[in-house]
Amino acid sequence: MKQRDNSVFLNSYSGFLFDMDGTLVNSIPVVERIWLEWAAEHGVDGPELLKKVHGIRVVDVIKMLNMPHLDPAAIAAAFLAEEMQDFAGIRAIAGAKDFIASLPADRWTIVTSAPRELAEARLAAAGLPMPETIVVAEDVSAGKPDPSGYRLGAQRLGFDAADCLVFEDAPAGIAAGKAADSDVVVISETHSHVVTGGNVEFRDFINLGIMQDGDGRLRLSVG
Repeated sequence: MKQRDNSVFLNSYSGFLFDMDGTLVNSIPVVERIWLEWAAEHGVDGPELLKKVHGIRVVDVIKMLNMPHLDPAAIAAAFLAEEMQDFAGIRAIAGAKDFIASLPADRWTIVTSAPRELAEARLAAAGLPMPETIVVAEDVSAGKPDPSGYRLGAQRLGFDAADCLVFEDAPAGIAAGKAADSDVVVISETHSHVVTGGNVEFRDFINLGIMQDGDGRLRLSVG
């Protein structure tokens, strides 16, 4: 555990909001392979591109590159088609399955930059359940780092985002959680470098647990 902010453990929350790729599901090999292949085909610096793509919708990455001759929607569709054919090596982040199972079903959801079809397939490949509600790429007009996804996820649970705890791995997602006025736990299993911006960082979920107050509010615990 790094950069501990005790307020995360002292506070209680109405709900938990999770990013998917890199936070609950390790899909990094697939994501990076497809982006590197695309970068090579289009004369883009692949390693530099990989620093920017995590946690962001494909359509938003293409727009960010400011290459007017490209069709962001068409590229996003091509990415989806390729990703739906490649689930090799996809697995759950360590401890994620047990951690999610410990949560009341109506108190957590996923807010992902992936399209619904891909989100459902990757969760299944990793052996993780679909939440009762989910926010996917199609549900928002602006993707991460815009906070609208996390605000919508909290709303669908019946809460305010400021009263929810966000779990993220990527800078864009961390920024989105913070912009939604949420506390943010960073999960760093898929990263070889320190990911800053959250309240506290853990490698995975193995040592994380929850406690539930008498009024039903959730508290994060470690040990």
